[in-house]
Amino acid sequence: MLKKLAFATAAVGLLMSTASADYYIVQEKATKKCKVVETRPTETTWIQIGPAAFKTQADAEKQIKTVCVEK
Repeated sequence: MLKKLAFATAAVGLLMSTASADYYIVQEKATKKCKVVETRPTETTWIQIGPAAFKTQADAEKQIKTVCVEK
C-alpha cells in the first residue's frame, strides 16, 4: 500500500514538473541514503528516485519523504 501511494505521488509530481526543472531525488545504491541534487545522476553508485525533476529544491525536499524508502 505504501509503495502504491509513493508511486502515485511520484506520478502526480511528474505531471506537475516542467522541462526547466533541475532538482532530482537520488539514492545511493550501497547505503540506500537519499538526497536532493541539482543534476541528473550520471554515476553508477546513485540512482534517480521519483519523478524526472522538480522546479524547486523545496518541492524535491517535500517529496523525498514520500518517494524514498531508506532501508
